[in-house]
Amino acid sequence: MQAQEVKSLLEAKLPNTRVEVEGEGCNFQLNLIGDELAGLSPVKRQQQVYAHLNPWIADGSIHAVSMKFFSRADWAARC
Repeated sequence: MQAQEVKSLLEAKLPNTRVEVEGEGCNFQLNLIGDELAGLSPVKRQQQVYAHLNPWIADGSIHAVSMKFFSRADWAARC
């Protein structure tokens, strides 16, 4: 699976969330920028993302995922 595929998949499934993806093959680092996800507990945020990635994790297309979550304001202040 390619980084662009992961990005497209998650942005389609998580409206109002910007997704930045690094990595290739089966290991990815995600930056998820959106106020809706940022407002959830850490466990709930990860559950939201894994719910969409689980089919690819199960078939081995994705092996490892690390995630960081940002509100839009936090992301803007970072850049």
